[in-house]
Amino acid sequence: MAKKTIKDVDVSGKRVLVRVDFNVPLKDGAVADDRRINSALPTIKSVIERGGRAILMSHLGRPTGNGFESAHTLRPAADRLGELLGKPVAFPSQDCVDQAAADAVGAMKDGDVLLLENLRFHAGEKKGDAGFAQKLASDADVYVNDAFGACHRDDASMVAVPEAMKGKPRVVGLLVEREIKYLSEALAEPKRPFVVVLGGAKVSDKLGAIEHMLPIADQVLVGGALAYTFCKALGQSVGASRVEHDRLADAQKMIDLAARVDHELHVPFDHICSTEFSEHSGDIEIFEDSIPEGYMGLDIGPQTQSRYRRIIKTAKTVVWNGPMGVFEWAPFAVGTGSIARGVAEATEAGATTIIGGGDSAAAAEKFGVADRVSHISTGGGASLQMLEGRSFRAVDILDNA
Repeated sequence: MAKKTIKDVDVSGKRVLVRVDFNVPLKDGAVADDRRINSALPTIKSVIERGGRAILMSHLGRPTGNGFESAHTLRPAADRLGELLGKPVAFPSQDCVDQAAADAVGAMKDGDVLLLENLRFHAGEKKGDAGFAQKLASDADVYVNDAFGACHRDDASMVAVPEAMKGKPRVVGLLVEREIKYLSEALAEPKRPFVVVLGGAKVSDKLGAIEHMLPIADQVLVGGALAYTFCKALGQSVGASRVEHDRLADAQKMIDLAARVDHELHVPFDHICSTEFSEHSGDIEIFEDSIPEGYMGLDIGPQTQSRYRRIIKTAKTVVWNGPMGVFEWAPFAVGTGSIARGVAEATEAGATTIIGGGDSAAAAEKFGVADRVSHISTGGGASLQMLEGRSFRAVDILDNA
């Protein structure tokens, strides 16, 4: 069901509590990649340009939950946001719910922006604690969820805060609206051929998506380390490649499902392998079908690259979640780069293409195609949950349109 957005709310003179996703990488005390901050700008501007007071909250990293940790402070994010907005962003305290934070919120004027310190400095955030949520919600007039990257989590700021604000406007931000629109429309009524590309390290992470997508997609292309569990289930020798032996039966079920629904599940048939899990050492070879003992598959091989890219280029809808190999290392980056360029070429031929955040988004940047695809999600885990056909409690509880 469609949800109300921040555009549907009169925010003039109101304190608007916006859950953003500023979980950004830091380097030398500064933001190293500001894509997630940029993605939040439309919602923040919608609030302040209409006379609202934007109170932003986010997590960053994985602190212990026992108080302030300098390595995980959101101050660099506040500084970068101020640069992007061209105006000061208040950052009042080392605690998101102490008196200094409350006083700073109380002193805000229309059009002001304030960022609270890292929510995860409190253990109550990850626990979904109602008492912690009530402190966050107490001074707010409107709640906005614009943190797609955290939508699959039931953290306090995502669920307990909007629950505490029942009776007040609770809406999605413009980023979450766009993310859900792209993914839900692509999955509900995809233009065909519809191709789904799934990679990454663990088959257990992607089984739900494969099972849900096989009856929907025309073709599912599998790569990355997770492919070797499928290869093993098919009776192939995989050498020292990573295999989740407790998931072999599940992989076989997916192979059987593909046959039943008469949709194609593609597994790599040649592999770039090494004797060591290393960028600069080890004997690197290409093998077809069977991988000898002592070698591990670290990228899809050139024939698989060509076949996958050919399939992608002819698609009308493409969803990609997960790299094809250890793309951070040059010897094993070719497969992921080939997929990235194939997705870009499909876009230029008129396809709707969606890259599902996380490592796939990083790969799109690395291979220079980020501005050549239809949509790059800001949330790998959240987009994967949508591929599994699951809804978000954090969105379900918000106001319906």
